[in-house]
Amino acid sequence: MSELRFSLADVAGVRFAVSPANETVMSMWALADPVRYAVHLPWIDRARLTLRRPEVAEQVRPLVELTRPRRWLPDFLTPAARPGMEMTDQLDQIASTPPDVVVQDLLATTPRGPLSPFGLALLADPRGLLPQLVDAVRIWYDEAIAPDWTRMRALLDADVAYRAAQLAEGGAGRLFAQLHPSLRWLGDRVVSDDPFERDFDLRGRGLALNPSVFTDRRVLWNLLEDSLPAGAYPVRAVGTLWEQAPTPPGDPLVRVVGVGRAALLHRLDSAVTTTDLARLTGMSAGNVSQHLSALHAAGLIARSRAGRHVLYRNTEVGAALLRAARGT
Repeated sequence: MSELRFSLADVAGVRFAVSPANETVMSMWALADPVRYAVHLPWIDRARLTLRRPEVAEQVRPLVELTRPRRWLPDFLTPAARPGMEMTDQLDQIASTPPDVVVQDLLATTPRGPLSPFGLALLADPRGLLPQLVDAVRIWYDEAIAPDWTRMRALLDADVAYRAAQLAEGGAGRLFAQLHPSLRWLGDRVVSDDPFERDFDLRGRGLALNPSVFTDRRVLWNLLEDSLPAGAYPVRAVGTLWEQAPTPPGDPLVRVVGVGRAALLHRLDSAVTTTDLARLTGMSAGNVSQHLSALHAAGLIARSRAGRHVLYRNTEVGAALLRAARGT
């Protein structure tokens, strides 16, 4: 069981952000254990083909070794993200880790098993070998994560918006009570039902919370109290991540309104946000917004507001057009 002790400053410093570094690093767990991460099989199949390319396999070997299944991750490899950070920013965070911190973080993982050959080499020469590890993370992001990042980012951003609303409307107690079933808020601390024995004083530094596609069963906290306090928690609705837009083959609607707008109309039988549509279709939020504006101007969809969110749904005209295209 882990406990995180909060002061008033820590409660005020609770924040959410999307961490592309977390997703890049933790994706290796899914690759190594596809049964446990079966929800990601569409991605795993593609990523395995990428890793079979000899040049990629050699370049990302340091990352593969440091993320072996059931190993703990050194804190410097999953740095706490700030809102709006891109992958280049987080690569800079990792690259700027002082050598003594690299050593300290690696040693913190050894109770989970001995270090890999690259881990031992990094322990002996952190200044010389850290750039090789940063390159491995960058290459794996470019090869395996970036092609699907728009889809992942939309799901993660939607979760951040949802949690921010929880925090604003119900305070920290409601937020942590609903963040994950393993967490309890006890007035001045969060108790995490996990197999670790950790007692962290946040010491006024706040807490960075990162939703994660590849974190599946519990909230994962940083190992060391000296690290910037952060936790990765399972994102909501991960089962929808790899869904494809249900545009039937040969859909006649495509010839009338185009592929993108047809995909959106098929998704708008029920009310959906722009963020959700971007996630479900794989389009960028900007493209979705442009298509929605055109469909709204044509009277095919309606929009309404629910709290902080704008919802879109087919009008009767749009529904009639869909019924005709579907032959129903």
